[in-house]
Amino acid sequence: MEVTRLTATDAARAARVLGEVRASTLDGRPSKPAPRPAIRESWGRMLQSGIDPDHDFRADLLGRDEVERRRQTSRLRHVLPVLREGLLSLADTAQHIMMVADADARVLWREGSTAVLRKADGHGLGIGADWREETVGTNGVGTPLVSRRAVQVFSAEHFVRALHPWTCTGAPITDPRDGRLLGAVDISGPLETLHPSTLALVDSVAKLAQARLRDLHLTSLEQLRAVAAPVLARLGGRAVAVDRDGWTAAVTGMPYTSRVALPKSLSPGRCWLPALGLCTVEPLPAGWLIRPTAEPAPAPTATHITLDVSHPRRWTVTVAGCAGSWTHELTPRHAELLYLLALHRAGRSASALADDMFGDPARTVTVRAEMSRVRRYLGAFLDHRPYRFTERADVEVLLPETPLDLLPHSVAPGVIRTRGSTPSAPTWAERPPGHERERSNP
Repeated sequence: MEVTRLTATDAARAARVLGEVRASTLDGRPSKPAPRPAIRESWGRMLQSGIDPDHDFRADLLGRDEVERRRQTSRLRHVLPVLREGLLSLADTAQHIMMVADADARVLWREGSTAVLRKADGHGLGIGADWREETVGTNGVGTPLVSRRAVQVFSAEHFVRALHPWTCTGAPITDPRDGRLLGAVDISGPLETLHPSTLALVDSVAKLAQARLRDLHLTSLEQLRAVAAPVLARLGGRAVAVDRDGWTAAVTGMPYTSRVALPKSLSPGRCWLPALGLCTVEPLPAGWLIRPTAEPAPAPTATHITLDVSHPRRWTVTVAGCAGSWTHELTPRHAELLYLLALHRAGRSASALADDMFGDPARTVTVRAEMSRVRRYLGAFLDHRPYRFTERADVEVLLPETPLDLLPHSVAPGVIRTRGSTPSAPTWAERPPGHERERSNP
């Protein structure tokens, strides 16, 4: 059903129709019209997780100090001017509010119509509010963070009844450097204020924010390169200058790589890095000078690799061995690839992985390019022909409690098959009181 077309002429009728669709879905009956795909997927996650559709549950707001700490450490603070310029005029004109939330769906900034802000306070839309799907159901902040695409949620498309007077339109904002989820921007207001163009506008402004972050990143690397270039010119041997996140600004005496995987806490001195071996690390303004040593790497031993895909929005790989441990945050594509390799320990050919990822075994060029990027930080623990984890790697996979929460953004056939390997979720009416979820094991 084209919700925006119906609401453009009769918002009240659209709300009634969607209410009937929701009621049928909760009762386990097919509905006509059917929910839109993004809403259907979200409702499926809600039914699986046990969210009560008629209970307005809210978590406590974050304290002022914690909100300020998150604001100061979020890269979203750099793009607030872009978001304000693109969306606040709409918010004021259409009686909406703009909310910016971090990757945990915590509202960090909120601006817009004074009257709507007061109304929002009564629905828990305050600064520091928790708007994860698993907390308040389908909504314009939490759902885009899970699906990783712009979503409009109108009236009864909200899973929890208390939000039916609202229309919410949100889009995720990702880090253009590595695809990591930074948060979401949302425009919300009374249901009668929905406009068909709002979804496209919010999505476009989110992309403008990502472009601004890309420009800031390139500028910072240029500044670091200007500082590091004279230092590298005086050095003999191999060296690389990186920013605090490991992105390469300049290199000498060794092949260029766009990023060096760094441990979460790095300090001057000697340390072992997965891509370079034993290194000497020295501080630079806003970065590090890294010089690989000539000493041999530690002898190969059994290495424990933990692939954590238990969260709907963040995924990591942690390597622990004799040389210490380090953790790398994964992009959505790399999380899919490593999960599939962990699932098939005997290995997968490039064509098999292409079939798992895209449903097209001919897309081997894309698979090889992505695996080449994965090998930059995990190459010591991966073999190829076929692609697989090495035999000396002990691989542990941390899965979500609910199968539907496994990489929920993914449309890779190999991931979808895994999600569907367990019985489908019961409807709300079939779910027993006090339903408890069991932790999945690989």
